Amino acid sequence: MIKVSILYPYRENGRFDTEYYCTHHMPLAAKLFGSALKGWSVDIGVNAGPPGSPPPYVAVGHFLFETMDAFYAAFQPHADTLLDDIPNYTDGGNGRILISEIKVSV
Repeated sequence: MIKVSILYPYRENGRFDTEYYCTHHMPLAAKLFGSALKGWSVDIGVNAGPPGSPPPYVAVGHFLFETMDAFYAAFQPHADTLLDDIPNYTDGGNGRILISEIKVSV
């Protein structure tokens, strides 16, 4: 199983519409990815550890796929649609991508 994470760095005075991201963008991606997608979730940054510190990331979206090939096959036909939606929820541009292999899940 692999996890595709899109990390959106925190920026002071940056715009990130978590409501839109959670209720429109991520469900849109899930619909477009179809049965290849095994699950998804969103993390909203709270802080960096010490009380009152800004989080390193304002949000992180996660998608689960069986393989990287399954991810690429699901994403590539819809890349333009999803990338074109980014300005609707952030003025920070594309997030940083991390593709990881899940070794342990509890």
